[in-house]
Amino acid sequence: MWGQLSPLPGGKKLFSFLLGRAARYTGTIGATVDHIETGKAVVTMRDRAMVRNHLKSVHAIALMNLGELATGAAVMYQVDGRGRGILKHIGMDYLKKARGTITATCEIMVPEEAGKHDLDVEGVLTDKDGEIVAKVRATWRIDINPPA
Repeated sequence: MWGQLSPLPGGKKLFSFLLGRAARYTGTIGATVDHIETGKAVVTMRDRAMVRNHLKSVHAIALMNLGELATGAAVMYQVDGRGRGILKHIGMDYLKKARGTITATCEIMVPEEAGKHDLDVEGVLTDKDGEIVAKVRATWRIDINPPA
């Protein structure tokens, strides 16, 4: 679906909306998938009242949700149609208060071999100045089907 929608005007927003409808909790942060290719995903989240905490910075769990989305997009884009995946573990290091638009970037190559694989994936979350605000570490279990 990414390949069909992303080149169209408003296609990235539509893709992100549909993804948020399919994965409802993911949709609560209103993130936009900006780029996906084999081995890389980039996702952004605007700073708005719905994702803020009482300290007027982006809430820790909104950041974790964004990190899960970035790691999942990078992994599942490569698995698409060949199997399935599920998040097994997620952890986050919060390095500074997050304010403004936050960008999560993840780079990972998924194995081609059929079978179950546990992938340790890292994503980096940066603010508008390019400063790292958090790092996410996720373990994705993927099960790739053998070729037909």
